[in-house]
Amino acid sequence: MKKRSTTPYSDLFLVAHLAAAVSIASFFYYLRHGDLLLYGDAVAHINIARRVFDSQTPGPLQLGTVWLPLPHILMMPFIISRWLWQTGIGGAIPSMIAYLFSVIGVFLLVRVVLPTSPKTGEKWGTPRSIPDGAARFAAWFAAGVVALNPNLFYLQTTAMTEPIYLAFFIWAVVFCVRAIRACADGDAQRGNSLLVRCGLCLLGACLTRYDGWLLATVIVALSVGLAWIGNFSALRPGVVKLALLAALAPVLWLAYNAAVYKNPLEFANGPYSAKAIEQKTAVPGAPPHPGAEDLPVAFRYFFKSAELNLAPGKLQIFWVCVLLLGTATALLFQRKLWALILLWTPVPFYMLSIAYSGVPLFVPVWWPFSRYNVRYGIEMLPAFAVFTAIAAYGLLRFAATMRSKAIIAVVFLFGAAVSYIQVWRTGPVSYQEAVVNSNTRIALETRIASEFEQLPSTTRFLMYLGDHVGLFQQAGIPLSRVINEGNHRPWVLPSDPQGLWERALAHPSEYADYVIAFDSDQVASKVNKSELVSLEIVRVSGQPQATIYRTVKSNQAR
Repeated sequence: MKKRSTTPYSDLFLVAHLAAAVSIASFFYYLRHGDLLLYGDAVAHINIARRVFDSQTPGPLQLGTVWLPLPHILMMPFIISRWLWQTGIGGAIPSMIAYLFSVIGVFLLVRVVLPTSPKTGEKWGTPRSIPDGAARFAAWFAAGVVALNPNLFYLQTTAMTEPIYLAFFIWAVVFCVRAIRACADGDAQRGNSLLVRCGLCLLGACLTRYDGWLLATVIVALSVGLAWIGNFSALRPGVVKLALLAALAPVLWLAYNAAVYKNPLEFANGPYSAKAIEQKTAVPGAPPHPGAEDLPVAFRYFFKSAELNLAPGKLQIFWVCVLLLGTATALLFQRKLWALILLWTPVPFYMLSIAYSGVPLFVPVWWPFSRYNVRYGIEMLPAFAVFTAIAAYGLLRFAATMRSKAIIAVVFLFGAAVSYIQVWRTGPVSYQEAVVNSNTRIALETRIASEFEQLPSTTRFLMYLGDHVGLFQQAGIPLSRVINEGNHRPWVLPSDPQGLWERALAHPSEYADYVIAFDSDQVASKVNKSELVSLEIVRVSGQPQATIYRTVKSNQAR
């Protein structure tokens, strides 16, 4: 009987199923340990999505500014259920789907760029062409590096935006590379179609994280250069559509900010921007965060965070060496692979963000020896995975004997396996970041939530939700019963005396039964305390003091 050959379709099918199994297994593990809502940002993302339909003033304006809207929109169908909202499961579902697409995308990307042996009558690079052994190993290796990364294991079970962005990022590169290859093979029509798909991925990336704005700029500039300066003039129709799709998200977001906040750059320089928050929290006389106004230091901190997301200690040397070897191979020896340099775009973005946009990034091995935004390094995971696979492929093709090929494959598999085992032993750095930075916040929210869980279902609250919206999520109290800073008209500047938020601060007894004020927040500084009776002061080390008030009207009713 003739042995049936393994096709790329069967490989892709198997990759998808294994990735789905890994995703589901890690989800249940972290769900069982109650870790889905460790990140304060994950809690905030879920509740931004929730308040679009669960609020005193529901509607699209509840999406706010600074954070881009697509992740919140994707979560909305899954958090309509109060249980899915409370547990954080609803926020995890889009991330898990994105993780699956990321793994498939990396596998397909390596399959596309490495040489294959086409079946009779088929063009090179078509989906039915069969990879040689080295190319197949490289594709599986790259997919495994992404799928089994312990830090991505955790992040894809949360409502964080990094997993969603990674999927758009990877597939934008996949479609861009495939479009160039299709045009080189004489199929311009298919190339233009793939550029449109690339544009759709860039649209999604630009509505997910600001990283996508730089990615879109680089891909559009590259495509324009190829179509108008290089030998790919047949791609010009697709490039025009690509550029329009890539520009759509930034234009819409700038227009939204201009219309709602009277400032198109509200997300960059408004009171909730990263730079404004850093200025508010800065300690007079203290040094700025590492890398501020210093691009080389910013590079070192970001790249170190990328290394820490792959391996601890000296094992990082393995990943850096193979990353550089794979990159050099693509640039110097396999020039058809040069488009993969797009995978390096997180580096300049975060260098600029750390140096000039007030974005701090702390790693535990360097001053100030803490963990903050270290998860950003996960965005270099596709580059490490793909270029390591390219390095392995190059060495396998260079090897003369089967024994040497086997040794090379074992070395790469062993290096990856030991690295990830050590990560599990020392603890995934992105998971540790979530744990360390959540302990006191969760303790404070749990104490206050326990006070409110037994109150009647008609009880109304007044509170600034910015940092501690999770206490209502824990207590299962709908946000429609909470008057908060989102219940006003942001286009009425500098303040809105007729807004619900401002009216409730002026006369809390008319609108709320209980008021929660945290030191230095807007409630603590602006609420009319003559209508309040202090009930309890909640103190948790490392968190602002919280004061729970009952309004005078509620007190008299009792």
